Amino acid sequence: MNVARTICQGFIIVITIGSILLMLPISMSSGNWNHPVTALFTATSAVCVTGLSVVNVGEYYSFWGQLFLLLLVQIGAFGYMTATTILLLLLGHKFRLKEKVALQQSLEQVGLAGVEGLIKSILATTIVFEFTGVVLLLLVFVPIYGFQEGFWYSIFHSVNAFNNAGFSLYSDGFVQYVKSPLLNFVITGLIIFGGLGYQVIMEMYSWVKDRCQGEQACHTFSLHFKVVTHTTIFLLLFGLIAFFIGEFNNPNTLESLNLGEKLIAAWFQSVTTRTAGFNTIDIGNLTDASLFLTIALMFIGASPGSTGGGIKTTTFTILFNSTKAALEGRDEVLCYQRKIPMIVIIKAIGIVFASAILVAFATTIIAFTDQQLKLTQIFFEVVSAFATVGLSTGITSNFTIPGQLVLIAAMYIGRVGVLLLVSTVFAEQKPSAVEYPEENLFV
Repeated sequence: MNVARTICQGFIIVITIGSILLMLPISMSSGNWNHPVTALFTATSAVCVTGLSVVNVGEYYSFWGQLFLLLLVQIGAFGYMTATTILLLLLGHKFRLKEKVALQQSLEQVGLAGVEGLIKSILATTIVFEFTGVVLLLLVFVPIYGFQEGFWYSIFHSVNAFNNAGFSLYSDGFVQYVKSPLLNFVITGLIIFGGLGYQVIMEMYSWVKDRCQGEQACHTFSLHFKVVTHTTIFLLLFGLIAFFIGEFNNPNTLESLNLGEKLIAAWFQSVTTRTAGFNTIDIGNLTDASLFLTIALMFIGASPGSTGGGIKTTTFTILFNSTKAALEGRDEVLCYQRKIPMIVIIKAIGIVFASAILVAFATTIIAFTDQQLKLTQIFFEVVSAFATVGLSTGITSNFTIPGQLVLIAAMYIGRVGVLLLVSTVFAEQKPSAVEYPEENLFV
């Protein structure tokens, strides 16, 4: 419980500092003080790696404002505990047992051994992917803007892509690059790896390392790795096919593109709904079917331990297999020939139900405070905020201050996690000495 409170309070502290920095005249292109709510909204969106913004980041903020924004994104992606640990490691701090236990709980590791090594691996992985993204994006931006400005564009978008944040220096996202294969595949590649989670990436690295060293022993992947990779591949392919079919003849999105460009655009849209927030087509012009599909994919989100949000791919798989077990009349939930513990199933159900209630509640409140907006658009924005996606139909700047505050709360809760936030409110329950009788209930 203490770790949960530390994490929740830590995010609030970082958001507060970020809001102050973004309020300063040095952060503004105009040189004036920023509006407090606008600064709070942007800082929350950055720390929660969402990407929603009520202003055009590329024009509204100066270079320093954009730099502060990028630092907030990186800190938010690491998470408060991990970011603090990295800073202490760089300062040569030695960790005590209490700090190792806190890290072990925040990173959901089984044991204390290798916690510091894991933090170093997370940092190294982040640097490798973001640096690779910068190098490749230089080929896109430098010919257009020159080296200095192109270099900044490459850094800004590479960091945002890998961390699934979705902030862009363009007012319309990457719409003008819909026909650029290089940008599309670099950005989607960063998004996918950022959404898989560090544990999955490290298992991939271990497998490649064993293969390169000629290890003959069969490499065994964890259940977590299998669930995350298979579910991710399924959702990406499903989204690709659905967006391709749904938008094929839409004159406002894919109709004017050739077959190859349509496939690339549909692929980008399928990937970005996994909590990234970038777009190469106008989200506001999607068909109703594609909007509904986007909402569903955003709600599922990325994977545990990643920079993405949503209920997570593992939760989705657990519920799917639980439903399958119920339909088959089995009293146990199996996944890849492994039995899922009941506590994990209960947690998955709690996450989905609490998330659905929160989204419905936030949507209802904004429907009262912003009656000039359509309910579908409000619902889309709320899911995008809660799942820390950042996609928008173009109405974010039209929200009133009460509506913006609701979205801020949704982004914060979506980033720290519903169960983690609840655990900070209610004290940890001690095991009960009383066992109650069981009774059947019709369902």
